[in-house]
Amino acid sequence: MKISIHPTPTQMAAAAAAKAIQILQRTIARQDSANLILATGASQFAMLADLVRAESLDWSKVAMFHLDEYIGLDAKHPASFRRYLREQFVEKVAPLRAVHFVNADAPDPYAECRRLNVVLADHAIDLALVGIGENGHLAFNDPPADFETEDAYLVVDLDEACRRQQLGEGWFGSLEEVPTQAISMGIRQILKSRHIIVTVPDERKAQAVKDALEGPVTNACPASILQTHPDAAIFLDTFAASLLTG
Repeated sequence: MKISIHPTPTQMAAAAAAKAIQILQRTIARQDSANLILATGASQFAMLADLVRAESLDWSKVAMFHLDEYIGLDAKHPASFRRYLREQFVEKVAPLRAVHFVNADAPDPYAECRRLNVVLADHAIDLALVGIGENGHLAFNDPPADFETEDAYLVVDLDEACRRQQLGEGWFGSLEEVPTQAISMGIRQILKSRHIIVTVPDERKAQAVKDALEGPVTNACPASILQTHPDAAIFLDTFAASLLTG
């Protein structure tokens, strides 16, 4: 696990995007295609904005997989991750080889998980771009996360800390409006990615970052599992890194 700390969120985002572009270009050169997992959330916005400006990248050879989505939320809702990815990524790059959204407003979320599991079974993920939640979650795998399931996607319950983070970031008008469940990519599936880039700005994430990077590997801090990955690059700003001792 390689950690890099940057003076500002803007510089952090630019460095993370540059690393992602390098990995995707190298992967396409080697195998003529690349499979990419994208997350959303405030921690990813600046990095994704830099990523879409990569004119040297042949996006037509990239397939995008969606990390997680709220159950029951319409794709047009302001807080919909599908809406954000569609407007801020998919529509801003050249036509992608494929786009695989999590349709979490499907009538049966468990059936949607099964559909996604079949799709992902045929694809090896080259790069995952993810963040770390204030409660240490990885994707929507809140503590205590399931470190054992082999399901690529699963239905998860969102704890109050996670829901309050979504409220605090301004996506909802009240805690009652924040969904209580989501479809999320599972921990083991995320770890199957050949490369993982983790982007974490903001002082409110500092304790979670410390627990994830310097604490024990435990499902009480799901992101701590990143310590076990052979190629995880962690990009922090000085505020998110403020409690690190190493």
